Amino acid sequence: MAYGERGRRPPVVDLADRRALEAYRPADPEVVAEARRLKEAALLDFGLTESAVASWLYAKCHHQIPTTAIDTAAVVASGDGSCLLLYNPGFFTGLGLDGVKFVLFHEARHLVHRHLFADEELRDDPVFELAAEVSINHVALIRLGRTELPLLDGRPTGIDPRKVYEHYCADLTAHGLEPVPYETFTETDMRVYGELKRMHRPPVPEHRLCVHMQGGLVPADQETVDAVTSSALLNSLLAARRGHAGAERELLDLMGRTEDGNARAARIWGNLGAGMLRGETTRTRTVDWWQRWLVDVLGSKLRDGERLVYPKKRGALLAALGQDPMLARRGPVRDKVLVIAYDTSGSMPQHVIGWLTELVGRIDGVEAHWLSFDAVVMPFRPGERVYGGGGTSFQAVADYVEGRTEVNGRRFDVSPDAVVMLTDGYAPPITPAEPEKWIWLITEGGSEWLETHTPAMDCHRVTTGSR
Repeated sequence: MAYGERGRRPPVVDLADRRALEAYRPADPEVVAEARRLKEAALLDFGLTESAVASWLYAKCHHQIPTTAIDTAAVVASGDGSCLLLYNPGFFTGLGLDGVKFVLFHEARHLVHRHLFADEELRDDPVFELAAEVSINHVALIRLGRTELPLLDGRPTGIDPRKVYEHYCADLTAHGLEPVPYETFTETDMRVYGELKRMHRPPVPEHRLCVHMQGGLVPADQETVDAVTSSALLNSLLAARRGHAGAERELLDLMGRTEDGNARAARIWGNLGAGMLRGETTRTRTVDWWQRWLVDVLGSKLRDGERLVYPKKRGALLAALGQDPMLARRGPVRDKVLVIAYDTSGSMPQHVIGWLTELVGRIDGVEAHWLSFDAVVMPFRPGERVYGGGGTSFQAVADYVEGRTEVNGRRFDVSPDAVVMLTDGYAPPITPAEPEKWIWLITEGGSEWLETHTPAMDCHRVTTGSR
């Protein structure tokens, strides 16, 4: 996912050696400092207004390295599960702030594309690669409020979607075919691809647009891309459900652009429960309404994770000393503590446990504690065998998570942000110390006492059919 091309092939560099990247033909320190300032300013704007998805993605690129080992910029997804942002300092300073924002948006969108359109046959098609460039730059122009591509040395850099559309119109007209309007041409990512495939000679550049396609020079491990991008999309979804209007608009637009004719993208959006943003059930029916509801409820109870922030007091001090203000990364004050308690006294749907495990694993900064229980509490780890079958006591769970009892000689010594109870509900009712933190998932045919309990607690009935 490297932005554009500048005429020469980047050298093969050991991307695992970060110090070697920084030391490779080092740029002038002043150029590096200015490039870093532009990059930080662009990411701050993303977090505040322009792209919640890009902001979350770059928050996961814990190493952001200025290096001349590449000509432009690239997001590296390495096999160890980490992502790095590499950027050429001279390239960034030549573009200026608006150009840097465009390039970083472009790079983030490439990661999303690789996640949603992971079909190898598609990615190997140079016409699809061109379609991706057209789609990404079209959206970037709109979202960033630009009318032209960024200029470098007075020349536009990147693929101009309008010029590609002009080639498309000329090609189809010359062969007696009817081109669609530009608005239709750019309606969805797959529509761009389909229209370009109608051409006799699509304007595919002679050189591949993305260095990830050029012999593995910049790694793009699919598993890493999937994990990082899925987590960023989920956190953007949670932000949207907490009232972040920009995140909601961006996700709705992204969903609309990627679902058409793409089963994988539709399935991913369904698994995230993103259909609730549109007030409709997912087309794939792979996620029941209660699961989308749970994503929403958890989003209201768990605070935001890592973001780029401007430290006001330190910024004022730096300004007084004549120094440029710097952005800082603020992670969560502590991990959010989530307790998932699994009633083993009855017949519990195994696919629900699997879905909960995947969901919790994709939420940043969550410390999950898994409990099985019948009349007593038995901590476990996902994948381990759970035991039970005796009577059921919700009070045993409350006493443990509220620190009044011990299990295996240890007390639960942290305060949970949310407690998820998966049960059939057949046990004496309880009132936890903090009922607003408890989420009850009642299996089919379960007890109804929670529906009339005072004070009210979040609850929903889950289905037991397999996904």
